[in-house]
Amino acid sequence: MDNKDIKIVFMGTPEFAVPVLNALHDNFNVICCITKADTPKGRGGKMRMCKVKERALALGIPVLSPEKIRTQEFYETIGRFEADFFVTCAYGKILPPEILALPRGGTVNVHASLLPKLRGANPIQRAVMNGDTVSGVTTMLTDEGMDTGDMLLREETAIDPEMSMKELHDLLSDIGAKLIVKTVEELAAGTLKGIPQDGEEATFAPKLESSEEQIDWTRDAKKIHDLIRALDDKPGAWTSLEGRKFKIFRSEICDDETDAAPGTITGATKKYFTVKCGKNSIKVIELQPENGKRMPASAYLNGHRIEGTFEYLT
Repeated sequence: MDNKDIKIVFMGTPEFAVPVLNALHDNFNVICCITKADTPKGRGGKMRMCKVKERALALGIPVLSPEKIRTQEFYETIGRFEADFFVTCAYGKILPPEILALPRGGTVNVHASLLPKLRGANPIQRAVMNGDTVSGVTTMLTDEGMDTGDMLLREETAIDPEMSMKELHDLLSDIGAKLIVKTVEELAAGTLKGIPQDGEEATFAPKLESSEEQIDWTRDAKKIHDLIRALDDKPGAWTSLEGRKFKIFRSEICDDETDAAPGTITGATKKYFTVKCGKNSIKVIELQPENGKRMPASAYLNGHRIEGTFEYLT
């Protein structure tokens, strides 16, 4: 079978899934794209489409954005496409068995972790926050569980200790785009079989809670540095100084041991300022003051004096 004869329905939502959609479009026949429904954004509440929908429309691919997918009407609608495969990537909804039963070759998911590690909605951010040194992408056969299906192909990559969440996001997105093409080709050729996951080895990656965004200066510098990397570029790890909120986007670990209390600003140069942690210290390299723009610490220090102790608000 020629690749362009392979009919695919793609399901995805955020920016991470766009390269996967591009790769599928370049190599196969993507007959429909299903995304989450448009959502209101900004003060005016204007309805905006997700990144995948924007890209699919630009490619001329028909798009469905149903509010609900667990309806007989929707089952019948996507069943009419008679797809060879459904491919999902960060779609954001668990597919019911009625949908999983429709494609002839099955449903394949692109997941941004080395399964069974970091199952769930937030594997990239959690990998950085955990201080992991290795990540990767797994393609898998989708079942009714949360990322529990049989694994197909995996590709791993190192996480540099200074790598931000956004940098890892973009790297894994590109890996996923290449891996899905190989996965679909081998499945269509009958040369690829799934490998069951070991549930006892599973870890999980839940969505970020707002309470996790605040910096607890009693933690060691490595943990705080990893939190800052994980929350760049959004929403940003934050702290408070004399009632003013600061977001910190880039930091470096240093061995500046002092007797100061955690959170104390222990020094400043023209390029950065140093904050004492529970163990060791960090240099603040990039920040965003309350009601201000994101900027290098050098720009902030050029016009402001900073001293005191950052607070932990409960």
